[in-house]
Amino acid sequence: MSDLIHAQSVIPAGEWTGAADHVALDYEGRFLRRKRLTSAGGIDFLVDLAEVTNLTGGEAFRLDDGRLIEVRPGVEPCLSVTGNLTRLAWHIGNRHTPCQIEPLRLVIRQDHVLKAMLEQLGAKVTETVEPFRPEGGAYGMGRTMGHEHGATLFGHSHGDGSFHVHG
Repeated sequence: MSDLIHAQSVIPAGEWTGAADHVALDYEGRFLRRKRLTSAGGIDFLVDLAEVTNLTGGEAFRLDDGRLIEVRPGVEPCLSVTGNLTRLAWHIGNRHTPCQIEPLRLVIRQDHVLKAMLEQLGAKVTETVEPFRPEGGAYGMGRTMGHEHGATLFGHSHGDGSFHVHG
């Protein structure tokens, strides 16, 4: 892998022009630190970033030789959800499922269990194949990470089965 050209930096969307090529990455593939990639035009390169980075699309990898490779969301199996979007979004969020929120529909990654649940709640669920761009977390852009449901008014759990109460 040392013979590959490296990409050690990412330029944010809107701050670059003139990409030499692009790479399409699905939702999981856009969360990376070190990975070998091949652009649509056949450029092999090694992404070697200082830390794990969440890419949403529109960014560009800067290769060591100065070329830019645009990051695009790749297509993947999804579910398009319509119906009472407020209620359905609550149930999706309650399961810590990444969700793309649009004015007339919600989009989640394909999952037969969630599909059945949503249909039971009255949603119309359609299988699609499209780019998936879910909302960022509550504290800014990025991945939504799970949280504990073991909290009570008087104490909290630590996720390892232990629980204690604060005075």
